[in-house]
Amino acid sequence: MTIINHILSQLFHPIQIISTAMSNFSKVKNYLLDLGYTISKEDEQEELFIVNAEEKGIVNMIVDCEGDVLVIEQHIFDCPSDNVETFKRLLQINRSVIHGAYVLDADGKKVIFRDTLQLPTLDSNELEGSINALSFSLAENAGNFIAFAHN
Repeated sequence: MTIINHILSQLFHPIQIISTAMSNFSKVKNYLLDLGYTISKEDEQEELFIVNAEEKGIVNMIVDCEGDVLVIEQHIFDCPSDNVETFKRLLQINRSVIHGAYVLDADGKKVIFRDTLQLPTLDSNELEGSINALSFSLAENAGNFIAFAHN
């Protein structure tokens, strides 16, 4: 075996990849608990958490470790119709969101908050900032979201 092949086999050893994924899952879990969030469900196999902090507007927020990316999503409201004014206002609201954005789901039927963070460099402050951005935006725009849901 050449030195290059040996180095490559060490870099891409399957156990190391699994170990990294597990450590990301554990790291995120510890951050969430340290920040005081309630984990209502977790799936270590899927590297997924369902998180709640109702006093902050966080209800069934999905926190998903996807490789080197942490995906944060929370359902905000169902879109009752294709209302151009609603979508225009959502884009304007996105301009003031510090982290993440309001987006449509794949079917275009639900508005969700979505943010992505890099797992290898993730720290507690960054995760907290992302979730706080959602909380602040929900508080700031609650009236808009209620009106959008009833259009």
